[in-house]
Amino acid sequence: MSGDLPDAVIQLKPKDVDLTPAEVVDLFESQLMSRHLDYQSRKLRARNESFYTIGSAGHEGNAVLGKLFRITDMAFLHYRSGALLIQRSKQRPGETPLYDMLLSFAASKEDPISGGRHKVLGSKTLWVPPQTSTIASHLPKAMGAAHGLGLAQVLLPDGKPFPADSVILCNFGDASANHSTAQGAINAASWAAYQNSPMPIVFVCEDNGIGISTSTPKGWIHASFSGRAGLHYIYCDGTDLLDCTRGVKEAIRYARRFRKPVFLHMRAVRLMGHAGSDTEVSYRALQQVEADELHDPLLHSARLLLDHGMLSAEAICQLNSQIEQRVARIAELAIKRPKLQTAEEVMASVIPVAQKYGEIPEVDSKTREAMLGKDLRQLNKPQNMARLINLALADILLEYPHSVVCGEDVGKKGGVYSVTTGLFDKFGAHRVINTLLDEQSILGLAIGLAHTGFLPIPEIQFLAYVHNAEDQIRGEAATLSFFSGGQYTNPMVIRIAGLAYQKGFGGHFHNDNSFAVFRDIPGVVIACPSNGADAVQMLRRCVALAHEQRRVVIFIEPIALYMTRDLHEAGDDLWASIYQSPTEGEPIALSQFGCQGEGTDLCIMSYGNGYYLSRQAARVLEQEHGVALRLIDLRWLAPLDEAGLIKAAAPCRDVLIVDECRRTGSISEALVTLLTEQAPGEHRIARVTAEDSFIPLAEAANLVLPDKQQIVSAALALLGGVR
Repeated sequence: MSGDLPDAVIQLKPKDVDLTPAEVVDLFESQLMSRHLDYQSRKLRARNESFYTIGSAGHEGNAVLGKLFRITDMAFLHYRSGALLIQRSKQRPGETPLYDMLLSFAASKEDPISGGRHKVLGSKTLWVPPQTSTIASHLPKAMGAAHGLGLAQVLLPDGKPFPADSVILCNFGDASANHSTAQGAINAASWAAYQNSPMPIVFVCEDNGIGISTSTPKGWIHASFSGRAGLHYIYCDGTDLLDCTRGVKEAIRYARRFRKPVFLHMRAVRLMGHAGSDTEVSYRALQQVEADELHDPLLHSARLLLDHGMLSAEAICQLNSQIEQRVARIAELAIKRPKLQTAEEVMASVIPVAQKYGEIPEVDSKTREAMLGKDLRQLNKPQNMARLINLALADILLEYPHSVVCGEDVGKKGGVYSVTTGLFDKFGAHRVINTLLDEQSILGLAIGLAHTGFLPIPEIQFLAYVHNAEDQIRGEAATLSFFSGGQYTNPMVIRIAGLAYQKGFGGHFHNDNSFAVFRDIPGVVIACPSNGADAVQMLRRCVALAHEQRRVVIFIEPIALYMTRDLHEAGDDLWASIYQSPTEGEPIALSQFGCQGEGTDLCIMSYGNGYYLSRQAARVLEQEHGVALRLIDLRWLAPLDEAGLIKAAAPCRDVLIVDECRRTGSISEALVTLLTEQAPGEHRIARVTAEDSFIPLAEAANLVLPDKQQIVSAALALLGGVR
């Protein structure tokens, strides 16, 4: 057998890295288990019993990561981490990784992590959030979790789930390292560490030299990451258990001691192609494939065992055969376990089950008065929306000690529109975090903070900017409950300044009037207040939803209404409100819309700027044309109270929908569909919307947006003319 094994590349002995013979054998066992899971997955795929064939073959050296990182070092894993998860499970008695992973392969609803919804590597008991991405979208949240570890030592004195010296493990491939998400996350971690902000994370790049069919240039990973400021670079050979152990130990020591990020460059090979459907020789020379097979980490491990007399060739073959049979036996059990049978079963974890996070201590009046300080003098005066949101955030940060505001310029500057002004002075840099200019990192920070026990309130400066990072919401935050059966959640309130009507300022980047990107994400709450009083109550409800129900919430703040005080004439102050403390005012429940008037001639449905314009148009319609109106302010754009809206509109034959967003893809389409499907023939319906256009600069912006006169004209046309 020894003649078929590769020579040792690095001359190390087990004692050089403090590994006992038993530990080396144990690692080899995990490597064999992972390989036979890969084989079994492909055999089952041929029988239509397995549904995911991207395996870990060639990357089994990452079993060392599973051994040396603690369970309390939260792990964000690459999909080729089978050996890692198997070895990690050995740290906790009672784990059954082979059965669990085969249940996942077979899409059984008894799969303990995803409940049959996806083949994922994850575990609640092992602190491995499930990862479904095939690129690098898990890196930003891993970076955020690393920052959360440091923050927890300062802000979470009770109930911290992680020891003070915990670190974050995050692994990925060399092809994924080129993705903007990876580049942004590593840059953000380095940026923070460069300023001595704690960032205890080990980024492990498992470099097999190829991404599906595209080769990674030789030396590219080393050249790209070895000289970065704030990032400590280490190399190891992942095909050699001993050198891998040396490198991993060095990385962990550095991250634990200095609380700074490490880039561990681990050599690997990719065996068996990218996935089961991949014919590797169609794009790689046979000699290349055979060269990689010669460096199979299992062959290197077998050579190590033989060279040091830990196992005989016969014992190695016997162990391999036993594991092969064991995996096959377990597979036959797993494929017979029940599958998801109904849409209700599939969707059961889209929305997290409400859970008790912990008691929120009551805030005494003296503490609140001290926090508000000079703001107390302004509380009895009408305020605009921006100021009211600012006061609400202050009370929220006081009431929820684990809440954190983060985003670009939210600190001393107070944001572009001064919405966070003064919060930094009141609560400090740990609670009001200025981030770098990178929306992926801002949202990744929020997701990671949520993983480590915080309630994050990230700010995105403008709606258009979120498109740079929307997958952090769509593919990461919103899916986590679904793919973990509700075991992991991402509670957060994402504040986004958005929508149009800024009088032509800034063009489309500062006047984005489409939030369609959020509307088709299952389980996400979308709130959009039209006035300051509602904004206060809705923001409080959003934070409560995140805290109590672990929801992901989008809070869209209409920029054009931030400073608006007047409705009809200058100085009328009809759009300003006196701030109500957390114990005052009428709470606004999720999906609860507002209704103005009880007229039966015409119902106008709108939100945000559209509702503001509709209120202006209503005075003309009522006073000059005698129209008896009822106006509905949606407030919540997802989920809608469909039954309530149908009931509210029922007395009116005519319904006008005013939508400041584009005609195509706007919520007005959903409202028309709702009325048509659930109240067929009951209403005549018309829409006033923005044009299907981006927002131009200056006065031209008004040409593509609805205005008061358009609403009046459309209402009269629907009613049949002047009344």
